[in-house]
Amino acid sequence: MQEIMMLVQDPAAWVALVTLVVMEVVLGIDNLIFISILTNKLPPESREKARKIGIGLALIMRLALLGTVAWIVKLTAPVFEVFGQSFSWKDMILIAGGLFLLWKATKEIHHTVDPAEQANDAAANAGTTTFAAAIGQILVLDLVFSVDSIITAVGMTPYLSIMVIAVVAAVTVMLVAATPLANFIEKNPTIVMLALGFLMMIGTTLIAQGMGFEVPKGYVYAAMAFSALVEVLNMLARNAKKRKREATKETLH
Repeated sequence: MQEIMMLVQDPAAWVALVTLVVMEVVLGIDNLIFISILTNKLPPESREKARKIGIGLALIMRLALLGTVAWIVKLTAPVFEVFGQSFSWKDMILIAGGLFLLWKATKEIHHTVDPAEQANDAAANAGTTTFAAAIGQILVLDLVFSVDSIITAVGMTPYLSIMVIAVVAAVTVMLVAATPLANFIEKNPTIVMLALGFLMMIGTTLIAQGMGFEVPKGYVYAAMAFSALVEVLNMLARNAKKRKREATKETLH
């Protein structure tokens, strides 16, 4: 309690908290896009429940990892070396997560662009895409993003209470935004392809980080924001053309 009171009176602590909350929310976008795409493949009545469970597991996992922060920090220690490049457990987790994202995004893109495959996949999903399978895949990505998130948080502030508040705030934002984002993605097929492209870029970034290449997150998110802006403009243009066609039809009648 005394530590919390000291932090409340410390302006630097407030700056660290705001910065960390923003960073956690931005990092959570990656996880949220994956959860949205994956849960949209479930029956409609199960989707919101799966999102809540997936995001809830992300919160539990991150808080649990914060409780073992001393062990988490050790994950950055080199484990072995290949051709002069050292690899830690964190690097291997990022590489595995990146490969998983690339595989999943590539598979979804293939099913989206191939009508026959998409139809077959839809029929197969009715019997094989189970609630437990979706939660399992969400859990895998939760682990990857949680480790990356916690290690980044540790590098920004030494105070555990600030990390906990930032994680809870970020996951709360994810919980509120999950269903609207998933519904928006489902209603706009072009957004699905854009989101899958984001997942491929995120997967590539994770692999690059694991291989020792530092990719500035600002560049990645700036590219994602620009692509999203272009798609929004395309959507506005399509809606304008649609309204114009409808107005023309009404005039002719």
